[in-house]
Amino acid sequence: MKSYTEYMWFNTKNRREFINITSEVEEAVKKSGITEGLCLVNAMHITSSVFINDDEGGLHKDFDAWLEKLAPFGKEKYSHNLTGEDNADAHLKRTIMGREIVAAVTKGKLDFGPWEQIFYGEFDGMRKKRVLVKIIGE
Repeated sequence: MKSYTEYMWFNTKNRREFINITSEVEEAVKKSGITEGLCLVNAMHITSSVFINDDEGGLHKDFDAWLEKLAPFGKEKYSHNLTGEDNADAHLKRTIMGREIVAAVTKGKLDFGPWEQIFYGEFDGMRKKRVLVKIIGE
């Protein structure tokens, strides 16, 4: 068994963004030389996420509105923000959307169903953050 590691870096222009990273992950799978195995993609910051879903703009607007209803931005709303932080909502949004994905690699490619794409979700942006891509297999 072999493994391959790559890091992706993000510094978003906005506090909240959804970025399709499928092609970058596919390129990492190709570079790895692994034809059968697993690909882990992990947001390495507690206010961002990685998830799989459809790349459809209306759905992304729905995610944003839904997350804002569940965990609205606001300093006075959260105990965490009493410490001087203003990002408690981002921690909650990350918990809802998830920290990582694991996808099968079959015949050297991500083994996805129709419409599945990988996204980086940023909930407290405008600063440098890292995502781990780890591919293991044969």
